[in-house]
Amino acid sequence: QVQLVESGGGSVQAGGSLRLSCAASRRIFSCYAIGWFRQAPGQEREFLSAISWSGSSTYYADSVKGRFTISRDNAKNTVYLQMNSLKPEDTAVYYCAADNNFRTVVTGQGVDYWGTGTLVTVSS
Repeated sequence: QVQLVESGGGSVQAGGSLRLSCAASRRIFSCYAIGWFRQAPGQEREFLSAISWSGSSTYYADSVKGRFTISRDNAKNTVYLQMNSLKPEDTAVYYCAADNNFRTVVTGQGVDYWGTGTLVTVSS
């Protein structure tokens, strides 16, 4: 069983930055692709970014491309999401997800593990 815990959320003004972390409970984490998603109130879950188990492949949604950067440190069992130039529409609960299949993480369908989320609030 892999447990994922997100952290780093909070309140920030528009134009500001935050770095989210997704920490895993087991060393098997290094074999999993990791994705970041968000869900705003009343809206569907939205894919943001994914990174392969080695970190050699990354993928971004158009809505965050150029503003968000995903990275991982397998020695620390942690994946990061650096978020710059934040906008009020980025306000949401942010989740990380893990699966041993990169494509599955990108779609978010049938993902093995989900974190419990961290709230990001961007004020104008």
